[in-house]
Amino acid sequence: MHNEALFALQPSQLPVVAGVDGSPTSELATTIAFAGASFRGVELIALHAWCDADVAGIPGVKWSAQQGVAEEALAERLAGWQERYPHVVVNRRIVWDHPAHHLLGEGEASQLVVVGSHGRGGFAGMLLGSVSTAVAQAACVPVM
Repeated sequence: MHNEALFALQPSQLPVVAGVDGSPTSELATTIAFAGASFRGVELIALHAWCDADVAGIPGVKWSAQQGVAEEALAERLAGWQERYPHVVVNRRIVWDHPAHHLLGEGEASQLVVVGSHGRGGFAGMLLGSVSTAVAQAACVPVM
């Protein structure tokens, strides 16, 4: 006879990852991510990644200055949520790179990735790509 306890599913302690860019769809993703992390009793990784080719090519623009602005913006976007979910530990990550790359990387050590979608479709979507589509197609964990 087998010991049933050996085969019982154990709850994952891996975090929930949320892509946060400040858009209205990002706000919905943040809502879902906080609720998901709260329900699971796990940490939330709030990732703000951006790659702005226009800024990258300007001489004299320093990443450190841009990072400070991004950190303040992310803190503002999360402030109300952290008050509503005080028991959810939030780990903020800010990177200057393509968002999909970092969301997929963080997703490898998470149980869920939550992203918004700007609804680009058609020709613009083919040219510009879509972070949510790229993450959904390549992630090794569920994506909402």
